[in-house]
Amino acid sequence: MRATGRSGPDTALVSAACDGDRRALDALVADSLPLVYNIVGRALNGHPDVDDVVQETLFRVVRGLSGLRDPEAYRSWLVAIAVRQVRDHEQDRRAAQHRRTDLDTAEEVPDPASDFAAVTILRLGLTDQRREVAEATRWLDRDDRALLALWWLEETGELGRAELAAALGLSARHASVRVQRMKEQVQTAHTIVRALRAEPGCAELRALTWNWDGVPGPLWRKRFARHIRGCDACERRAAGALPLDRLLGGLPLLPLPLGFTLDRFSAPPLAEAGHTTARLSVDPSPDLPPTPSRGLLSSLPNGAGAVAAAVATAVAVLAGVLVTGRPAALPPIPSSAPAAALGTAARTVSATSPPESPASERSPAPTRRSASRTPEPTRSPRIPPTASAKKGVGVWRAPGVSTALARSGASWYYTWATHHDGITAPASARFVPMVRAASDVNATALAQAEAAGPYLLGFNEPDLAEQANMSVEEALALWPRLMDAGRILGSPAVAYGGDTPGGWLDRFMTGAAERGYRVDFIALHWYGGDFRTEAAVARLKSYLQAVHRRYRKPIWLTEYALIDFSRGTRFPSDEQQAAFVTAANRMLASLPYVRRHAWFGLPATENGPGSGLFRADGTPTPAGRAFQKAR
Repeated sequence: MRATGRSGPDTALVSAACDGDRRALDALVADSLPLVYNIVGRALNGHPDVDDVVQETLFRVVRGLSGLRDPEAYRSWLVAIAVRQVRDHEQDRRAAQHRRTDLDTAEEVPDPASDFAAVTILRLGLTDQRREVAEATRWLDRDDRALLALWWLEETGELGRAELAAALGLSARHASVRVQRMKEQVQTAHTIVRALRAEPGCAELRALTWNWDGVPGPLWRKRFARHIRGCDACERRAAGALPLDRLLGGLPLLPLPLGFTLDRFSAPPLAEAGHTTARLSVDPSPDLPPTPSRGLLSSLPNGAGAVAAAVATAVAVLAGVLVTGRPAALPPIPSSAPAAALGTAARTVSATSPPESPASERSPAPTRRSASRTPEPTRSPRIPPTASAKKGVGVWRAPGVSTALARSGASWYYTWATHHDGITAPASARFVPMVRAASDVNATALAQAEAAGPYLLGFNEPDLAEQANMSVEEALALWPRLMDAGRILGSPAVAYGGDTPGGWLDRFMTGAAERGYRVDFIALHWYGGDFRTEAAVARLKSYLQAVHRRYRKPIWLTEYALIDFSRGTRFPSDEQQAAFVTAANRMLASLPYVRRHAWFGLPATENGPGSGLFRADGTPTPAGRAFQKAR
C-alpha cells in the first residue's frame, strides 16, 4: 500500500501534548482534524451530524490523551476513536428512526453541498470513472460506510492496513476479508452507475426503475445487479470499469469545508489541569460572506497564529487544489433595477396557455412590482417561524418584503436575478442567484452569480415566449458560461412538461449529456388548478416522481402554488391555499430527492385571494401562517 502521502504528527508533538504542553495540544488537535473529518464525513456521507461527531471524537481524544502509553500508536488510537463514534452515532440514529412514525420527521438525504460523494467530486474535481466511483459509494450498506472511509484513506496513503485493522478491532486477515467484500460491493455499484447513465439506456432496466425513488440502497443494488448480470446490453454498457485501487490511487484527503472554524472550548476533565483546545463548529451559512470576528485565526486559543497557519497549509497541500477564501459581499444594487430583471413576478399570462395537466400547470401573473419603498412595520409576528433547510420562497421588491422574509421562516430565497433586488435578508435566509434569460449571460451578472454561490439557478421558463423564450440550442450554447459561474448548477426551469419525452427539458438534458455539460439538479415549476388538497398534493407528487424517474437527479421545486390558468387566472380560497401549503410541505419533506422548494411568492395582493404569504403591513395571510409553521 502507498504510504508516501501519509501525514500525521510526529511522536515528539504527541509526547509533549500528553505531558500537558498547551501549544502542543492545540497543534495536535489541528493536525488531527483533517483525518478525523474525512473518516467521519465519508462514513456518515455528509449527514448534518458530521460536525457533532467530529467534535465528540476530538473531545474524547483530548480527554484520553494523558493515558496514551505509546506515542507511536497515536494515529491508530485516533482512528479507532473516530470509528467508535461513528458506530455509536449510527446506533443512536437507528434507534431514533424506529421511534419515528410521522412523515414530518422523515430523514432527508443530504443536500448536494454536504453529501460526501458529491463534495468529493466538487472539491477534488473528479472526472470520468473516479466520479462514477464516488457516486457508487452511495450504494453501500450503512454498516460498510466506516470501512469504506478507512479503506479510502488506506488507498490514498493516509492509513496502513495495520491501522485499519486496529480501528475495526479485527485481525489483519479478518480485516482483509471485510475490505474485499466491501470492494466487491463498490465494484458492483460502479457497474450500476454506468448502466443507469448509459445512453441509449436499456429499456428493461428503465422499466425496472419505474417505482424506484432514486435513493441508492442495498435492496435496489441487488435488483439492478441481478438484471445487469443477465443482460448482455447492460453488461456491455457497464464494461470497461477500471480496478478501484487504480482509480483511488493518488487522491488526497478532502479539504475541510471553508465554513469550518475552530472556537475555544474547555474540556471539563482537562480544565482542572489547565488544558484547553479547540471546539469544532460549522458556519450555518457557508455561502454568505464571513464576518471579521469569525474564522480560524481569530478564534483559536494560545498559539493560534502557528496553528491556524498549519491548518491552512495542511488543507491546501492535502487537497492538492487551491483553496480560496469566501466571496466578498455583493456590491449594492440600485433601487431602480430594470423591470426585465424582475423575473416571473412581472410576467403577463398568455391567452394560449397549454391545457392543465399534472405536467403542464402554469405560472401566475401577479401585479407588476412597484420600485417605491415604504417604511416596514416592526410588529412582532404572531407565529414564530420554523426553520427548514428545504423551505424557500420567491421574493420581489414590495412594501414590507424584508420584514416579511425575516418572519417567514424561509431558509433560502431567490429574486429571478443574480442580485438581491434591494431586499435585506436575515442571516438565516440564503440568497440563491438565477441567470434568468439570455440577456443576463453577461460578465456583470455572471460575476454576481459566482460571488453569491455555490448554487446557481438556470434559465427561467425558457419554453414560454413571455419569459426567457429560448430555444434548446440557444440554451445549450450559453450553458458553459453558467457552468463556470455556478459550482452547483440547476437546470433551466420549464413552465410545464418536465417529464414529457421530447419536451423542452428532455431535449435540453439530452443535448447536455451529449456535450458532457454539467447539470447538478433539476429545477421545476408547478401550479395546480384542482383546489382539493388531497388531489392537488397527489398530482404534485406524481409530477415530481415522474421527473425524478426520468433524469435521476435531485430536484428543486422553485415555483409552486394553487393557481388555475386554464381559463384566465383563478385562485382558491385563503383556506384552501393554506391547507395546501401545510399538506404539500409535509409531502415534500418525505421525498428525499426534493432538496429544496420555493413557494410563489412572498408578497400578497391586498384585495381578493392569491398565493402571497405576507401583506404590506407585515401580517401573514392564512397561507403565510401555514408557511411559518411548515417544516
